[in-house]
Amino acid sequence: MKPIGPVNALYPMPTTLVGSTVDGKPNFLAVAHVGILNHGTPQFLSIGLGKAHYSNAGIHENRTFSICLPSEDLMAETDYCGIMTGKKTDKAALFDVFYGELKTAPMIGQCPVNMELRLHQVLDFATHDIFIGELVQTYAEEGVLSGGKIDLAKVRPLLFDMASVKYWRLGSAAGQCWHVGKTLKGK
Repeated sequence: MKPIGPVNALYPMPTTLVGSTVDGKPNFLAVAHVGILNHGTPQFLSIGLGKAHYSNAGIHENRTFSICLPSEDLMAETDYCGIMTGKKTDKAALFDVFYGELKTAPMIGQCPVNMELRLHQVLDFATHDIFIGELVQTYAEEGVLSGGKIDLAKVRPLLFDMASVKYWRLGSAAGQCWHVGKTLKGK
């Protein structure tokens, strides 16, 4: 093994569109720095946003946000939401915006999966806000469900890799979790 320095090697990550209401208007920001903090109820997810982002003020003010999962079909729109600022651009105009239970967490009709979150906690880093949200509701297009569960092959999520600075697509399933390891029992 060759040491290569403190390089974050956790990529690829799903590219998401984070929705917030800023100054009474919906805004979306492309974010790949998302995290699952636990399994169970309540479910907590995190997003890491640089403090300079326009979206932060809306999340702080309304204490809500959404995490929308675009498919490969929305690559150009997703990238646009990452390179343009909501201070000067109405990025929500690209989408069919809808709201759920929280009323201030805008979501995207074209995204096959949308999650609305209530702000639980903010971790204040020097350059970033880490927003931890409690998952309130998930919305999924019926066409991406198999047996009532989200089918990633049908979602076709857009993946982000910082090393290559490219978007990637999902490959095929490699094996069954909590099953393939059983082949090593007794060895």
